[in-house]
Amino acid sequence: MRAGTKHPLQTLTNPPIMNDLPKPEVLISETEIAERVQKLAEQIAPRIDDDTVVVCLLTGGLWFAADLTRALWKAGRDVRFDALWLASYHDERKSSGRCEVRADLQRPLVGRRALVVDDVFDTGLSLSEAARLVKDAGASEVLTAVFARKPWPKDRGMEPDFVAWEAPARYLVGYGLDDEGKSRGLPYIGAMD
Repeated sequence: MRAGTKHPLQTLTNPPIMNDLPKPEVLISETEIAERVQKLAEQIAPRIDDDTVVVCLLTGGLWFAADLTRALWKAGRDVRFDALWLASYHDERKSSGRCEVRADLQRPLVGRRALVVDDVFDTGLSLSEAARLVKDAGASEVLTAVFARKPWPKDRGMEPDFVAWEAPARYLVGYGLDDEGKSRGLPYIGAMD
């Protein structure tokens, strides 16, 4: 390698600091997220068994589902895992008003309890559609859990069974929540109003 040139891996391990990006206001820290997830797992554990299938709603629910399944393990539940990819936002800031199934369930649910997990309960569209699809797949019971619940709208038709955090009516990013496809990887939840 010539003098003065960087090795390709050096670029990956030492990414540039992006100081020009807007910094969200931190609403809930990484530590607080972990505490809330563990507390939620302790509430959920008595309602499920080891045959329960956790159904993660992709893409935003991935961060919460990963942490929740580990927390459920600590709470004595060795659950199964599956994912359902529904799209209603399409990397936009506003829901299209309908859900498109991009990837369906892979694990049999007939006769099993299911726990549908998502990052945020906002319009209620994705969670209610996922609960319907899981029930139609033969689940004996469908429970739902979200990390954050927004305070609107009041006529969502359903409410999640388990909620880790009552979120303010703000535009949230981080911990799976995105801004037109970006900022999901922030380890905290912040507001970008």
